[in-house]
Amino acid sequence: MKKRLKKWIKLVGPMGLGIFFIWFSLSKFSSEELEQLWLNIKNVDLQWVILSFVMGLISHLSRAYRWKYLLQPVDIFPKFYNSFFTLMMGYLTNLGIPRSGEVFRGASLASYENVKFEKTFGTIITERIVDLVMLLAIVGLTSISQSEKIFTFFKSQNINPFFGGLIIICLILLLIIGFKIIKQSQLPFFLRLKHFIEELFKGMKSVFTMKKKAYFIAHTFIIWGMYIGMIYVLQFAFPETQALAFQATLVAFIFGAFAMSVTNGGIGLYPVAIGLAFNAFGVSSATGEAFGWVMWGTQTGLVILLGGLSFLILPLLNRR
Repeated sequence: MKKRLKKWIKLVGPMGLGIFFIWFSLSKFSSEELEQLWLNIKNVDLQWVILSFVMGLISHLSRAYRWKYLLQPVDIFPKFYNSFFTLMMGYLTNLGIPRSGEVFRGASLASYENVKFEKTFGTIITERIVDLVMLLAIVGLTSISQSEKIFTFFKSQNINPFFGGLIIICLILLLIIGFKIIKQSQLPFFLRLKHFIEELFKGMKSVFTMKKKAYFIAHTFIIWGMYIGMIYVLQFAFPETQALAFQATLVAFIFGAFAMSVTNGGIGLYPVAIGLAFNAFGVSSATGEAFGWVMWGTQTGLVILLGGLSFLILPLLNRR
């Protein structure tokens, strides 16, 4: 009973939080401001929206291709369409059940390519570590130049970044202790778990043994360049954001990344976060949140479209 309750909390909790933020986002506007919000969305310059959409697609294609370089050292050579469509299936799954997409993606590729799940999942963990380093690098560089605006955001949301860092350190220490217990134990369950972890580490080590590191690094910069570029080009779709400096793009990117990690795909919170980011640069809340809704809507629509098609196309492509 408790397990079922925890499962429902994990599933419904982030979705409920997203719905709350949608209500919160819209409730603070007057009827005139809501009308302005809708007008901003309706009158958006579509050519920039399409360009942002295409850049999102390029980032997904590049990520799928980059994954192939991580898989090669563990003797997995997937077809590109399998790596791409399983990636999109994982993204779509994440919208429903937070953090489930990585497991589903690894399991799907393992199934279609007839390989070990532990190895595919290990490479996904490595990929996430590399992406975390990239995100921290962007956050670090932006924090140096825009520290005042970022800390103002944390303060407005009652977030203590130092407390968050302390939690991360405690979690790392618990993981280290857990690994030591598993390594020294001779219980059958822990022996099986140890074998699973060893296979995971084989996949994770692939980043150091891959032959084409330069291509992997190039795709990493393409992916993150597209992420930032999607926001930057969309600024030209709204008259009020066209003249914003590139620093505003970086701050909006960081706020958006934070929002994406809190609710399912950033539902509800992403427009609020983007509105706060641009508001710090003098953009009205109606325009800032309209920007957030357009950005979130186009990229989420892309995931739903390609993720949904993947569930239909992959069985046909792998019918033999």
